[in-house]
Amino acid sequence: MNILNFSENIIKLRHKKGITQEELADFVGVTKASVSKWETKQSLPDIMLLPRLAAYFDVTVDELLGYEPNLSREQIQKIYFDFTKEFAEQPFEEVMEKSRQLVKKYYSCSPFLFQVCVLWMNHATLAPNPQMQTEILEEAARLCSHIINDCREIPLCNDALLLKASIDLLCGRTQEVIDTLEEILNPYHYSFQGETILVQAYAIAGQKEKANRYSQFGMYTHLLSLVSGAVQYLSLHAEDMDACEETIHRMDCLMKLYNLENLHHNTAAQFHYQTAVICCIHGRLEEALDRLKKFASITDSLLECDKVFLHGDQYFDAIDPYFEQSDLGGNLVRAKKVIADSVVQALENPVFQPLESSEDYRKIKQIFLVRGESL
Repeated sequence: MNILNFSENIIKLRHKKGITQEELADFVGVTKASVSKWETKQSLPDIMLLPRLAAYFDVTVDELLGYEPNLSREQIQKIYFDFTKEFAEQPFEEVMEKSRQLVKKYYSCSPFLFQVCVLWMNHATLAPNPQMQTEILEEAARLCSHIINDCREIPLCNDALLLKASIDLLCGRTQEVIDTLEEILNPYHYSFQGETILVQAYAIAGQKEKANRYSQFGMYTHLLSLVSGAVQYLSLHAEDMDACEETIHRMDCLMKLYNLENLHHNTAAQFHYQTAVICCIHGRLEEALDRLKKFASITDSLLECDKVFLHGDQYFDAIDPYFEQSDLGGNLVRAKKVIADSVVQALENPVFQPLESSEDYRKIKQIFLVRGESL
């Protein structure tokens, strides 16, 4: 938590308003010497004067005092991962209430609130019933709105806006998602040129290492976006096997080229899963089973590790600092039990009904059922 900065604040606010110590003293009803002592950290005003001072300067009492409880990135990481463990091991409602109390305590620490929204969204499925799941998602959406309205960090506000859109989508508010994102993500906006401009600026400024790192990270994120986009494309064109086949072929080549199964497990697993769905729809059951085996193998490898970190590789050899500097340090953001349960749910997709007679398919389901029960 930051210490109070009242003396510095009162000086800045007085100068901004263009008034003297004597004028401020006359308004509040104290002596000029009292104002001087406030500004030199010799004393603080009577608590009853704080609302009057805050109203005079058109700020909140917290802003006047400089009270802004904040957590460090390391503290946020620890709290987040402590909660992922508690959600997996302790009564859900008790852990939720504990997290709510921390939200109240650090309500002005927007980076922490954002990670709480991520935490709630990722673990809402552990709630005892669907109604509670919906209530938690709605609570997370309201917290996102608070961040958007009150936070002064534009990148964090944008992240909260996108996270709220994800939650709105889960809650069935599709038109609200469209209204929010359609204009923001307009590809004709000049902001889409931002990455190229920044890399050029780094290079011209002689900051070659930064230019290289940011250029690599841009390629990395666009690679993941391309594969994730292909997953959506397959879903949209599920009935057109020619379009799907070409997409699957191209993505297979791309994933092999960039060794994506080792570079980013989750994106590779999602692609194999969606490909399995397409193959089942078109009666290509052996191919579907092969894809599900890949999906299961990748996901199981995540559950085997104590901790999973986002990382680069021999080609993307400069991007690890970006993950290390993120709020969660590039860590896996969901409890292992949640992952195992989500895999079981994914395998219950009715499209896989033709595979029920397959021993391999039943074995895959059993593995994750056992996993979920043991975590």
